[in-house]
Amino acid sequence: MGSQAGRGERERTDAVSGSLDPAALDAAIENVHHAGMPGLFAEVRDGDQIWRGGAGVADVTTGRPVTADMRHRVGSITKTFTAAAVLQQVERGRIDLDAPIGRYLPGLVPGARGDAITVRMLINHTSGLAEYLPHAYSSLKAFPALADTGPQSLDDNRFARFQATELIELGVTAPAVGTPGGTPGVYSNTNYLLLGELLKQVTGTTAERCITRNVIERAGLRDTELPTGPYVGEPHSRIYEAWFGMIDPPRDYSVYDMSWVGPAASLISTVADLNRFFGMLLAGEIVSPSSLAQMQHTVPVVSQEGRTIDYGLGLHPVEAPGRDTFWGHGGTAWGAGALALIRADGRRRMAVAVNLQRWNELDSAGRPRPHPIDDALAALHRVAMYG
Repeated sequence: MGSQAGRGERERTDAVSGSLDPAALDAAIENVHHAGMPGLFAEVRDGDQIWRGGAGVADVTTGRPVTADMRHRVGSITKTFTAAAVLQQVERGRIDLDAPIGRYLPGLVPGARGDAITVRMLINHTSGLAEYLPHAYSSLKAFPALADTGPQSLDDNRFARFQATELIELGVTAPAVGTPGGTPGVYSNTNYLLLGELLKQVTGTTAERCITRNVIERAGLRDTELPTGPYVGEPHSRIYEAWFGMIDPPRDYSVYDMSWVGPAASLISTVADLNRFFGMLLAGEIVSPSSLAQMQHTVPVVSQEGRTIDYGLGLHPVEAPGRDTFWGHGGTAWGAGALALIRADGRRRMAVAVNLQRWNELDSAGRPRPHPIDDALAALHRVAMYG
C-alpha cells in the first residue's frame, strides 16, 4: 500500500497562523497509515483555518489514493442527527421528552415498560432496553455474534432489507439490561430505532425524510444522506472489515444495505459536512440553545466496548486532564469508522474517517489485543484536538 495522499490541503481565509500545525497533522495521519490502516482522511478546523488531509489508499487492489472529500459511512454519528430531529419536535410541542414512550408507541413498547421508559431515556440510553443485534443473529440469522461465530452472515446479508419494527421487537423482548432511568445506562441501538418510529408517528413521514428535511438540509449538508439502498455515492473509499482477524485479508463491505441500523447508524457523510454540522449544532442553529443544553446534560452509560462514558442526548464529551472539553460522537459500520468532535467554544473541530474496522485480534478471553493502529490513531486525535 502506497501513501499517495498524505499531504494535507491547507485552506486559510484569515491572516492568523499558528493555531493549526499542518506538518504535525500530516505526520500524524501518515503514522496511522504506516501502523496498518489502509486509508484514512480528515478535516481539522480552527476558526477560519482549515486543514484537510489523507493517507493511504481507498482501494488496496488498485492503489487508488484516498482524498479528503470522500463520502463515508459514519455509523453511530447518525445518533446525533436523530437526537437533534427529536429535539426539534420537542420544541414544536409534538413530543414531550419526559413522557412515556408508551404514549406514542404502545404497540412497540407495551405495558408497564412503555409507561416507565421516557423519550429522554431512549435518547440517553437509560431505558434498560437490550441491544437487538445479538438476538438478530440468533433469531434472524442476520449478523454474527462478535467473537463467537464466523463472518459468513455479513456476506449472506449484504442486500437483506429489514423492518425496524421486527428489530425493535427483538430488543424489547430480550432480557432487560437495566431498569428504566437507572444508571449507568447501557448503550443500545434499540433505543434509536424506537426514536425513528417516534419521529414517523408524530410527523407523518419517515424518520429518514424528517431528518433529511429538518437536520441535513437545514444545515446545508450537500454530501450527507440517510441511504435507501446499499450503495455509497462517489467519491468513496472501499471499506475493509477484518472481524478481529477472522477475515484475512480484510474484505470490502462498501456495498451493504444499512436497514439493519437505520436511524441509529446508517448515515453517509463527509468530514467537511460533519464539521459543518457540529459547528452549527453547538452554535444553536440546528436546535435551540435550551435544547442544546438538554443534549449536553450527561449520565453515565456503558458503551459497546464495555467502558463507562458520560452520555447526553446524542452527544458525549471528550476531555483530557487539564485540556478543553470537546463534544461529539463516534461511529462504526462494517469496515468503516469515523469520529467527529468540536471544542465547547465551537472554534476547534475535527472529523476523521478510517476504512478498516476490527483490526485487533482477540486474546483467549475474547478481548481485543493492542495494535499499533490504536496508539497512532489516538495520537492523531490528540494533535487534531489540541495541536
